[in-house]
Amino acid sequence: MANDGINEETGTMPGKLIIFSAPSGSGKTTLVRHLLKSLKGLRFSVSATSRPPRDNEVHGKDYYFLSGESFREKIEQGAFLEWEEVYPGQYYGTLRSEVDRLLEQGFHVLFDIDVEGGLNLKRYYGVRALAVFVRPPSLEVMEERLRARGTDDEEQLKKRLKKAGKEMEYASQFDRILVNDQLDEARREAVSLVRRFTTLHP
Repeated sequence: MANDGINEETGTMPGKLIIFSAPSGSGKTTLVRHLLKSLKGLRFSVSATSRPPRDNEVHGKDYYFLSGESFREKIEQGAFLEWEEVYPGQYYGTLRSEVDRLLEQGFHVLFDIDVEGGLNLKRYYGVRALAVFVRPPSLEVMEERLRARGTDDEEQLKKRLKKAGKEMEYASQFDRILVNDQLDEARREAVSLVRRFTTLHP
């Protein structure tokens, strides 16, 4: 990876990476959106997925939506920094080109990513990355949030809850654990964590 010196062409320090990971329903996406609004110098790393877009999702903004075949081709080409088959036939991954593009522009890169993917990125970038695990107050609260979201049928909901129980066991491997109980407090803590790591200001 890039060294820790100043880039002679841009006069900037190499960007850092901030990874927010959590089980579905923990509220990490809400926190990530707040960070992007609150801190200048952050840019969102758009992940790729083979799942179809939801009604309000936009290609290139929320995800890069790829067919299963196209996703697997990119795996073969080594295009991903990390990827995972989250559910059978449903892939998610971080495109190397997306992260490199943002870092080359001098930004710090913010990720909203699956738990295992977040740990893989942390291993890859080491001290250059801050890995934050967003934990719900309880699995019961998380289930309530998922049901309120209304995007999954009962079978899909059960899959998410089962996966979430396993993902909670990874929390201790992250640099920080942020409990998202009271949203305003969680937002303040998220901003504080990222500011300390990057020295960014509102």
